[in-house]
Amino acid sequence: MSTATILPGIDLSRTPRPSSGFDPEVIDRQSIADLQAVGSDKWTRYPGCIGAFIAEMDFGLAPAIQRAIHDATDRCALGYIPDPWKRRLAEACALWQRERYGWDVDPSRIRVAPDILEILEVFLREVVGRGHAIVVPTPAYMPFLSVPRLYGVNVIEVPMLRRVQSVQSAQSAESSDSGNPAATGWDFDFEAIERAFAEPSTRGFMLCNPHNPIGKVLTEGEMLRISELAARYDVRIFSDEIHAPFVYRGRHVPFATLNELTARQSMTATSASKSFNIPGTKCAQVILTNPDDYEMWMDRAEWSEHQTATIGAIATTAAYTEGGDWYEDMLRYVRGNERLLDSWMRGELRKVGYVEPQGSYIAWLDFSPLGIEHPADYFYKKAHVALTDGRECGRVGAGCVRMNFAMPRPLLEECLTRMAAALKADGLI
Repeated sequence: MSTATILPGIDLSRTPRPSSGFDPEVIDRQSIADLQAVGSDKWTRYPGCIGAFIAEMDFGLAPAIQRAIHDATDRCALGYIPDPWKRRLAEACALWQRERYGWDVDPSRIRVAPDILEILEVFLREVVGRGHAIVVPTPAYMPFLSVPRLYGVNVIEVPMLRRVQSVQSAQSAESSDSGNPAATGWDFDFEAIERAFAEPSTRGFMLCNPHNPIGKVLTEGEMLRISELAARYDVRIFSDEIHAPFVYRGRHVPFATLNELTARQSMTATSASKSFNIPGTKCAQVILTNPDDYEMWMDRAEWSEHQTATIGAIATTAAYTEGGDWYEDMLRYVRGNERLLDSWMRGELRKVGYVEPQGSYIAWLDFSPLGIEHPADYFYKKAHVALTDGRECGRVGAGCVRMNFAMPRPLLEECLTRMAAALKADGLI
């Protein structure tokens, strides 16, 4: 698809830049004051604090996105989203899915919506239905637990299982004062999931891959097991794949691509908002691989498309078609941040419960081994670090926090230093 034809009158293929436009040196020079001046909720809700709670990055915009937005405003192209832009965006999203994940999806089955939660609301209203239930593995993205109840849908929480080494192998790997040395990964509790699916009211399952907030990347075997159980109990899958671009080893496998059954079972929600840091432009995509879902969407959910921002479609199309180099450089930087976090968690913060994330830029930290009941409040008051209270992510989140590490690396270092200093001052590490 030629970028020159994406929007008549807007040139999205100007003189190539000597680099992707992602400049780590510029990013590393940003201070808390600089980020507060930008005006995001992440850095202004808690003045003076390091913002590590909202899942957005602090790395600016890809130049292609900036050019596209500037050109659109120069043309005053900010009316309600028109059908031509819906088609261009669908083609761009299909291109990204094909090039990044090998998914040859029909662009005509890709529709727009303002955000992932709007797509979820349609799924809850039209697929699950009032009075029924959706199964949510926890810890979970906070709205996955609260939004269903707005539509009269019951939430069945199924805690994830923390994989543990044998005692002997764990002790041989690390010293006895290492806190939680045996935690090596996360697994689904398939027995509990089947019990939840067997409940007469259950109609839906929340699949989040990579999983927010634990950073788990699902294996094909795990997804097929979920599909098998869903088929047995006639359960539909909401597949949130917004963090798909953040897989550190290998590449993301969309649930709908596994076979014909998974394609019919799933409603896939995705967006460029996480990977290109454009959540405020309000544009997501739903991939409707079940023909009945497509008919339903066009009949009863098209209003969601009308609420999508035209500027978001413009920014997202530029991201998918021209932002690849910027994305690759950004991912390397985020991966470096993850390695920095991991070194702290295996070093000074080794007594904190932690499993290295396989994807996303979010980490799940368990401070219950240190006896801290409300760690988000603790670090807000004692370290001036703003984190998400784990209890918002489900009942299993007591004593835990969700941490966003996609920030300038010097600020991440300062964040971890502040947290460690507070714990040392109280004799906890």
